[in-house]
Amino acid sequence: MTHTPNTGAPPTLPAIPPQPSAPAPTTAPTAPGSRNSASPPAPRRTAFAEGVDQLRHAATTEPGRLRIMGAFLAALVVAFGAVTTWQMTDRATAADAVLTSSQPLTSDAADIYRSLADANTAASSGFLAGGQESAATRDRYERDIATAAAKLVNAAANAAPGSPSTTTITKLNRLLPEYKGLVERARTYNRQGYPVGGAYLRYANEKMQQEMLPAAQDLYTMENERLRADYADATPYPLPAIALGLATLAALAWAQRRTYLRTNRVLNHGLVTATTATAVVLLWLTAGHALARDHLNDSYDHGVRSLAVLHDARIASLKARGNENLTLVARGAETTKVGDRTLDAYDYDFTRDIDTLAKGLTHAQRLADDDTGEKPVTAAVGNMTEWKKRHAAAREQDENGNYQQALDMVIGARNATGECFDAVDRNLATALAHEETEFASAAGDGRDALTGLPTGAAVLAVLGAAGAVLGIGRRLSEYR
Repeated sequence: MTHTPNTGAPPTLPAIPPQPSAPAPTTAPTAPGSRNSASPPAPRRTAFAEGVDQLRHAATTEPGRLRIMGAFLAALVVAFGAVTTWQMTDRATAADAVLTSSQPLTSDAADIYRSLADANTAASSGFLAGGQESAATRDRYERDIATAAAKLVNAAANAAPGSPSTTTITKLNRLLPEYKGLVERARTYNRQGYPVGGAYLRYANEKMQQEMLPAAQDLYTMENERLRADYADATPYPLPAIALGLATLAALAWAQRRTYLRTNRVLNHGLVTATTATAVVLLWLTAGHALARDHLNDSYDHGVRSLAVLHDARIASLKARGNENLTLVARGAETTKVGDRTLDAYDYDFTRDIDTLAKGLTHAQRLADDDTGEKPVTAAVGNMTEWKKRHAAAREQDENGNYQQALDMVIGARNATGECFDAVDRNLATALAHEETEFASAAGDGRDALTGLPTGAAVLAVLGAAGAVLGIGRRLSEYR
């Protein structure tokens, strides 16, 4: 039996393998109502914030800057075209309304007043003639009534429902048959020799002077205001469109200079196209509107103003003639106090009307800008001067008790005041026709100067925007 020799050294122990560490203690669940020590999660970002970050990041690169610049230039060109189209459409519509709507309706309103006043004059002239009333006087009265009725129908068709003009037209349509009935009664009693006929005629004249003619004057005033409003819409400078056009040209010039400095290329075809389209629209806008404004202002200064003065003068002559006739119809039954004097009411009104006529003719002479317009006004001045002389002679005969002589001097066939009145009315009608032609020519030229501008601006704006996008796109293609 063999024994291991004992050397005296201690025995070697086997190595202990590494042991896994103890798991870390888990955190106890948080009791309800206790504060959680863990940090809250980061808030979610909105799509807008992410878009802003992406845009900011894109702006740090040249392709991103080019995309932003292209979008901005295209939007600016389109905005310029849209504003130009919008403003010039409004002005073209207003210019067309001046020519085809508001001014013709203003003339219709003046014709309503003139027809009513002339009918009243013809009625008094026929009454003075009694049973010897001429067919011409009767036809003139009927024609005036028919003209007033037709013009009222036209005005009603073009007036806005519920407007003050509609109310006035309705009133005149109600009063017109009432007036005509009074005149027919006055004629009937006058032919039968009853003095009450004169009372009916004075009542008809009172209805005309105090109700119908003031209503017709109101209608004329409202249509004049409408005409001035259309002029105010058609003539102002399109400052927003012009300012936006200049800003667009400046932005396009800056973009082309930037492109030149970075690429050393003189021209970018797309940007040149956009610049050309914008410049054409801006020049068309400024030149077209300036021309339209000049023609429209000319139509107002040498057309509308002259027409208004001539209409007022013609109305004054009609009222003067009516009061002259009623002076003989009333035979002093109507008087008025002027200071310490008692005067015939109708003769006093005649004097005021003839003074208004004189002032109107003087004003019309100053406004006449050519011989064709001045000649009939000058002739009317001469007719009015002769009328005043003959009227004074007739009044002298009437005041001396020579009624028949005074009547012959007013409505007689020869050398009567009626001849002077007819000559004044005829010359004023000639002057009115000339001024209406002048107005139509100038206003038509003003409207035509804007023809095609709204549509052309829109088309060129789209072309310019496309050019800007293509020009920037050409630069972007160099980075691919």
